[in-house]
Amino acid sequence: MFRKLIPAIAMAGAAGVITQAQAAELTISCGAVGAELALCEEGVRRWEEKTGHEVKIVSTPNSSTERLSLYQQILSAQSSDIDVMQIDVVWPGLLANHLLDLNETLGKDAAEGFFETIVTNNTVDDRLVAMPWFTDAGVLYYRKDLLEQYGHEPPETWQELTEIAKKIQAEEREAGNDKMWGYVFQGRAYEGLTCNALEWIASYGGGTIVDSDGEITIDNPQARAALELAATWIGDISPNGVLNYTEEEARGIFQSGNAVFMRNWPYAWSLAQSEDSNVRDKVGVVTLPHGPGSESESAATLGGWNLAVSKYTENPDVAADLVAFLTSKEEQKRRAIEGSYNPTIAALYEDEEVLEAVPFFGTLYDTFTNAVARPSAPTGDNYGRVSNAFFNATHNVLSGNQSSAEALSQLDSELSRIKRRRW
Repeated sequence: MFRKLIPAIAMAGAAGVITQAQAAELTISCGAVGAELALCEEGVRRWEEKTGHEVKIVSTPNSSTERLSLYQQILSAQSSDIDVMQIDVVWPGLLANHLLDLNETLGKDAAEGFFETIVTNNTVDDRLVAMPWFTDAGVLYYRKDLLEQYGHEPPETWQELTEIAKKIQAEEREAGNDKMWGYVFQGRAYEGLTCNALEWIASYGGGTIVDSDGEITIDNPQARAALELAATWIGDISPNGVLNYTEEEARGIFQSGNAVFMRNWPYAWSLAQSEDSNVRDKVGVVTLPHGPGSESESAATLGGWNLAVSKYTENPDVAADLVAFLTSKEEQKRRAIEGSYNPTIAALYEDEEVLEAVPFFGTLYDTFTNAVARPSAPTGDNYGRVSNAFFNATHNVLSGNQSSAEALSQLDSELSRIKRRRW
């Protein structure tokens, strides 16, 4: 039997809401570090006060790839160690067989008012296996003070970003800031690099690795050109260390004032604007650049996280109620204002308090609603292997171990082996 990860939780009084004998003890995985974890802790505390139940927050890896492996290990063992799980937008198909149908526990109208595309993404074989919690799309952060100082507008193409980053980096270093870099992003060999590289390639017109019909499309001239340009950044406008950066490492460099541009998710806004931030009131946010040519369009990878209930929980109704509370309009509004986490309820994008806290939620609304999906739907249970092969191939190109032509040719062959006749 799978070893219990979570020790028993001592019951506290129910503060008059329910009796001690009725109080349930739940466990939830809902954020690894920093502001995300703090926001979850506050939401959980509010639900505990409301219901009298108790919740233990389980620490999980910050890397989404490592977190998925942990979930799969626990669920495969049919363990009840984690009742409620925060799952990536690309995981519903992978984990669906181990998750409750929330339409049964919360009712058929549970997801009314939420973005339909995410609800559809979370529905597997007519079963709502997760509630949308917050959505995401990659955006470009830039130092508006530096661009203004040196006479530049935010870049529209990746080539323009490369040139502007190089110029400002050189000017700043000459002025005495030898720690300044032009561009930081998520370059570690993990799911975050899949998101970054998909944005480069899709914006070059190179497709989405595997198309909606399940056909492998990655080995094409546009994809090769996108990766070739990205490889020139390493050691030039991006530090060599970027090859091991996740979201937080990139944010750390940018927020310390040592990068001109950063690709990240919207959550970084509230942190960049915090009182102890070196770049407070110096940051702008725009859509990501695109490839060359008038037909190229910016591409932002669809991200976001959902809350699901393990099929093996001992308290399915109580766990589902916790999910409903944490994904409610009130909680999503609080998280948007305090942490700039994108709501999954459309009405909140017209809320004046939300727009005052995070102005670009209004200006970049189309970016968030038209983001490019990773090919998790057409590849099904094989998505994890597809993404792993893709980010490893990309990392080889960025590291200078392979040319983009070599890496994508080998990737095409590897994906064909994974697919065989069908996904």
